[in-house]
Amino acid sequence: MLRASAACEAAGIPSSSLVSTGFVEQAKATRMGLGFPDLPWATLVGHPAVQAVDELRDNVSRVTVPGIIENLTGCIARGDAAADEPRPREIVFRGGWSALNQHFIDKEWSDGLPIVPPTHDRIAAFLAHTVHHADEVIGVLLPDSRAATVWNVAVNGVMAGCRPEYMPVLVALAQAMADPRYGVEHSGNTPGGETLIILNGPAIPKLGFNCTQGVMRDGFQANTTVGRFWRLYLRNVAGFLPHKTDKATFGNTWRVAIAENEEAVRAIGWRTLGEDQGFASGDNTVTIARYTGGGMASSMSGSTPQELLAYLADGLVKQTFWQVMFSVGTGYGMLRPLALITPIIAQTIAAAGWSKEDVKRFLFEHARLPAWEFERLLRDWTHKPIWNLAGEVRAGNIPAVYAESDDPDRLVPIVWAPEHFMIVVTGDPLRTSGYMFGHNGQLGFPVTKKVAL
Repeated sequence: MLRASAACEAAGIPSSSLVSTGFVEQAKATRMGLGFPDLPWATLVGHPAVQAVDELRDNVSRVTVPGIIENLTGCIARGDAAADEPRPREIVFRGGWSALNQHFIDKEWSDGLPIVPPTHDRIAAFLAHTVHHADEVIGVLLPDSRAATVWNVAVNGVMAGCRPEYMPVLVALAQAMADPRYGVEHSGNTPGGETLIILNGPAIPKLGFNCTQGVMRDGFQANTTVGRFWRLYLRNVAGFLPHKTDKATFGNTWRVAIAENEEAVRAIGWRTLGEDQGFASGDNTVTIARYTGGGMASSMSGSTPQELLAYLADGLVKQTFWQVMFSVGTGYGMLRPLALITPIIAQTIAAAGWSKEDVKRFLFEHARLPAWEFERLLRDWTHKPIWNLAGEVRAGNIPAVYAESDDPDRLVPIVWAPEHFMIVVTGDPLRTSGYMFGHNGQLGFPVTKKVAL
């Protein structure tokens, strides 16, 4: 609501946001980033979703309504002044390694792990690996409305332990983060989804990214440090701080960056993820998307595509429950579930003459829910005002496949179209496994950027 209130205030219209008790610290930080340090709100005591009607009515009438009236008719209290922050090339600390790390922790510039000191000479080494000027502005990131620059990309890359030659990948990631389609402003939302970075192109072997066994495990410098860079950049530039603007209920740690096994993909004649996203064969790309969780199908067995893909269809449905609201409800057609499959699975499927497009069509037909369950998830479990599938089809809001009959047991897809499934070939070449992710919809929509080595 604060973003809507800021728009009203900018237009000269008085406003009063509603903020529940658990989000007060986030509201304080967000209004600073929006450039409205005095933006008022009225407090909703506790959490409305777990209060009885009488309790909620009492809290609203006793606390919330008087706050709204005061905000719209009285004097607004001054907000906190913006905190001073260092200039781009300012030296912020002099001293030993241990003291420096403690200083960065105290300033909330660190993720709690030791960081590499971002000295001028180390930053210069990163800048030497990009054609972009150090002061070039890549974009402006919410919630702090701070500029993403090539300079602060290099600073956080040093801190994360990256090698200087990763700099083009880091710049592309900052460009992706700043892309409005991705929705960086939602990085601290309740589900605590974490971004997965997927690489394609010749940069994978050139820079030493692992794309085989243990691809999601830390222990490989390129994969590990690039993944860590993402979370540091969210913290230090976008401004997502735990207990403040990052309000993930449980949260997850950062994910290591993964790479597609392009040698295996070429051998079976499939397209890479980068090509699926509209780039040319041989382009170096990074794709980002935010996922709320994932699960593995271990030791998949079968000699036909149908036998093997049944595991993926089942797993994708199990990882997609409340997230159906990104297909119908909060979003329309914005769900992009992801399946990682090992090379031996892809080879077995391709040997039967199936393309990646055939795989996606199978998943579209088989990764489905009964219509009554889909509607229950929207209506009862996520309390969405939009939940009637047949009514949405009649209104022309969703595809006809959601109301091919009036049978409540009819099976409906979790996505609008086969191409909305994302498939990546990676992992142990000799294991028969898959890994399925539940997607966070438009609150972390897939975005791909070219890496300019």
